[in-house]
Amino acid sequence: MNAHIERFYDEDLAHASYAILSNDEIALIDPGRNPQPYYDYAENYNANIVAVIETHLHADFVSGHLEIHNTTGSELYASKFAKAKYPHTTLDNDDIIVVGNIELKALNTPGHSPDSISVLLIDEQDTRQAIFTGDTLFVGDVGRPDLREEDGDIATQEKELAHQMYSSTRNVLMKLGKEIKVYPAHGAGSLCGKNISSDQSSTIGRELEENPALQPMDEVTFVDFLLDDQPFVPKYFKHDVSLNRNGADSLDESLKAVPVVENEIFQDGIAIIDARSQEQFKSGYHPGAINIAAGGKFETWLGTILSPQEPFYLVAENKESLKNLMGKTAKIGYEKNIKAALTSFAKAKSKEPELDMGHFKLHNRTIRFWMYEMMRNWKRERFLKGLFTFLFPNWRIVFGRLTLLHLQ
Repeated sequence: MNAHIERFYDEDLAHASYAILSNDEIALIDPGRNPQPYYDYAENYNANIVAVIETHLHADFVSGHLEIHNTTGSELYASKFAKAKYPHTTLDNDDIIVVGNIELKALNTPGHSPDSISVLLIDEQDTRQAIFTGDTLFVGDVGRPDLREEDGDIATQEKELAHQMYSSTRNVLMKLGKEIKVYPAHGAGSLCGKNISSDQSSTIGRELEENPALQPMDEVTFVDFLLDDQPFVPKYFKHDVSLNRNGADSLDESLKAVPVVENEIFQDGIAIIDARSQEQFKSGYHPGAINIAAGGKFETWLGTILSPQEPFYLVAENKESLKNLMGKTAKIGYEKNIKAALTSFAKAKSKEPELDMGHFKLHNRTIRFWMYEMMRNWKRERFLKGLFTFLFPNWRIVFGRLTLLHLQ
């Protein structure tokens, strides 16, 4: 019997993790923070989780690898370049993990990060069946090289990783058989790439034909192509790399430690995140509250607005929504930042202000200058922030050209 591959997909983070089952043994690749779906899968097949493989230190979500290890006794695997601080076995190029009747072969594929690996599945017939590419190769894209910036010359570090991506794609992945299936760690909507397809799997042959990053070009052209027009980087990304290097605490224990209160007493200077719908928020909110509606991308917005060490109050419509939002918060490692969580709105009396058109018209010439500079230098956040700070001193800029959140 060939290996059974199960995909677990988190729509909010566009994150794909995998279980590979062979002869009652399971290997997990890039698991999310919540371990329960993987436990349920193992129970359903009466199998044991024996291995957990991290393709790299993830920036966009917190992995549950350490909790799974502590619960199941499974072996943890990570690249030797990850410098992981949790108990693990290091992987280098061509190292093999045996799971049931199959082999999982590590291939060093740096570029998105220095520690990126891809995992080649070799079945019982010694056939190369699939490759789990992490954030190196996506459907229609490759991983961005600007998420591993340490102190020093950031531009140089990005270029070095971009050059490594060129080598990893041309000298490793593109030389695999065209029939090999490709299973990446992300789909459309992830900030780990700039043009990721909504398709969640592919083949090497299809990517050779359709992926813009894999088309013929010299190395210099590729580096320029890869570095150009990458999306914004949320504040929480570097924080999550550190969390994943050390291993996160148990999800349930972390969530149980969050204070859930009934009162509406807020400490000055601490952000209030109101997760109700926009309509509910407009009807009345706590002074100073920021509205991030519950639903898709809540965790990404939260980790974009607030810094990793910034405490906040979490306010939700009801207890069910609050519980769900606390879980979302934990997916990016922000649950310990929750000062208190509540569902009370008796004191939520503030209303949104009207736009001051007189102020707008009075400073028309200055506004036009800022608009010109913003369009000419739109990648430079200081122009955007300067413009809207000038226009709307009570609003906070998040990112991009048009995104705003009100802070009374």
